[in-house]
Amino acid sequence: MNTCPVCGDFVQQNLGAHLRLKHGEEAFRSAVLKAKAAGMPDAEIGAVFGISFRHLEQLITETYGVNVSSLGRPRKKIRAWAPSQFREETTTVWSFKKRGDWATHDGRYRGNWSPYIPRNVILKYSRPGDLVLDYFVGGGTTAVEAKLLGRRCIAIDINPQAIRMTQENLSFQPPQILDGGPIYEPETRVGDARDLSFIEPESVDLICAHPPYAGIVRYSAQVEGDLSSLPIPQFLEEMGKVARESWRVLKPGGKCVLLVGDSRRSRYILPIGFQLIRVFLNAGFLLRELVIKRQHNCKTTGFWYARSLNYNFLLLAHEYLPVFEKPAEGVAQRDLPSFCAASWELRQERVPPEKEKGADLETSSVWIFPAHLCESETVRNLVNRFGAEGTSWARIHFSPCPSGEAVSLSDGESASGGPFSLVYVYGASGGTSSRSCLRAFLEMVDRVAEYCHRWLLPGGFLAIEAEDQRDEGLLLPVGLFVVERLNRFAHLRLKEIVIVVPEGLNVSDELQAGPQTPLRIAHRYLLAFHREDQPRCVSWL
Repeated sequence: MNTCPVCGDFVQQNLGAHLRLKHGEEAFRSAVLKAKAAGMPDAEIGAVFGISFRHLEQLITETYGVNVSSLGRPRKKIRAWAPSQFREETTTVWSFKKRGDWATHDGRYRGNWSPYIPRNVILKYSRPGDLVLDYFVGGGTTAVEAKLLGRRCIAIDINPQAIRMTQENLSFQPPQILDGGPIYEPETRVGDARDLSFIEPESVDLICAHPPYAGIVRYSAQVEGDLSSLPIPQFLEEMGKVARESWRVLKPGGKCVLLVGDSRRSRYILPIGFQLIRVFLNAGFLLRELVIKRQHNCKTTGFWYARSLNYNFLLLAHEYLPVFEKPAEGVAQRDLPSFCAASWELRQERVPPEKEKGADLETSSVWIFPAHLCESETVRNLVNRFGAEGTSWARIHFSPCPSGEAVSLSDGESASGGPFSLVYVYGASGGTSSRSCLRAFLEMVDRVAEYCHRWLLPGGFLAIEAEDQRDEGLLLPVGLFVVERLNRFAHLRLKEIVIVVPEGLNVSDELQAGPQTPLRIAHRYLLAFHREDQPRCVSWL
C-alpha cells in the first residue's frame, strides 16, 4: 500500500493510476521525478507508479533536456587522475568489467561509453598536442580524456544540455598530464556533426565519437536535428553526411573511430553496426581495425533465461568499434582477389530427440569458451538453440585446396537425407586465413544460400562462421561481406550475430601496444539466418 503524496490517501492500486485519475498528469509527472530525485531505484519507481523504464527515461529527458540516470550533479571527490594498472588493449576484443571513474568520469549520461575506450583510442592513434574531435560528445568523456592526455580537443554536441554537462565535467585542473607536457583546454560548442564548416579542412588528427543508435536511446526531447530520434534508414543517410564531413576535416592518414551497436526488431537483428561501417567505406575510408566491445551483465538467469530459450533470442552483448583511416593520396581500397580452388564437405547428423533444455546454454550474443572446448561448445549451443528435435542437421566444412584441384558439391541434390532444421558452415577461421581464398569462401556461401531452398525445412536455420582477415595493413570485414551477400536472398533473414571468443586471447604479453601494431584478431562471428515461409522484400531492414 502506498500513500498519495498529494492528498495523503492510502492507495491499494497502482499509485500512478491514482495520481492520474484524481490529480492529473502533471501531479503524476511531478511525483515520479520527485521520487527519482530522492534516489528511489528505477525498478522500484516502475513498480510503485506502474511505468516502464523507457517511460521514465522519456519523463526525465523531456523535463531536463538530457537523458541522465541521476538528477542533479553528484558532488564527486576526485580520487585518481588515471586508471590504476592501465594497459593498452592488444586484441580485437575489448572488455571492461568496471566502467571507470577516475577524474570527473561518471555514468550519469545514459548510453555514454566507458572512458577506457577513448583512452585506448587516443593513446593508439594520436600524439600529444594532436587535435581530437568528438562531434557526439554527450557528457564529455572523450573531452576529459583528451585534456588528461595532453591533446587538443573540439567537443561538439547538438544538445545544449549535453554541452553544459561536458563543461561541468571539464572544470578541473590535473596536477600534470601523462607525459608532463602542456594541458590543453578543450573547445566546447553546440554544433551538428553534419556541418563542421567552422573546422578547417585536413586539420583534425583523430575523430573519436559515440554516435546515437538510431532510436535505441533518446538523448534529447525536442532538439532539431538530433539523430537519436530518426528511424534507421534516415539515420544511416544522415550518418553519410557525417562521414563526408569527417573525410573533409581529417588529415590524410588520420583516423576516425566510432562505437556503434546493433538493434533488434520482432526478434530479428538489425545490423546497424555493419551498415554504418559500409556507410563510411562508401565515403572513401579504409578500415584498419574492427574491435568488438563486450558488454557485461548480460548473462540471463531465471525469467529471462527461460524467455531467451522459449522465444529463441539472444541478449545483445556486443558493440563494434571500427577504426577508419582517411588514406593518403593514391591509396585506395582493393578488390577481392581472383577465385582460388577450395572444397567443402557436407556431413549430416541427428538433433537429439530431447534437447538440453536445462543445460547451461548461452543467452547473450557473446560466447566465451575455453580454447580447447570452443568448437564443441559452439556446436552444442547451435544445435540446442536452432535445431528442431528429432530432425537432421548438417555441418559443412570449408577448406582451401593448395593443389588447385577443387572438390565440391555440384548441386543441392548431393545432400541426401535432407531437408535439415539447421545447416552449419564452418572452417572459415582457417579456410580464409589466406586472402586468396576469401572469394572462394564467399562464393561457397552464395551456393549454400541457394541450396537452402531445398536443404532447409521451413523455419530452419543457416549458421555461417566467419572471421575478419588482414590484407597489407587493411582489415577485411568478412562478417559484413557475408551479411551483405545473404541479404540478397529473400528467403533468408538475419536472426542472430554471435561473437565467439576463445578464453585467454584478450591479453597478450607478446604484442606491444602502439599505432603501428595491428591488434590480434581474437573473435569470429556466427551468423544465424532464418528461413522464412513468406519471403521478405530484399533490403537491409
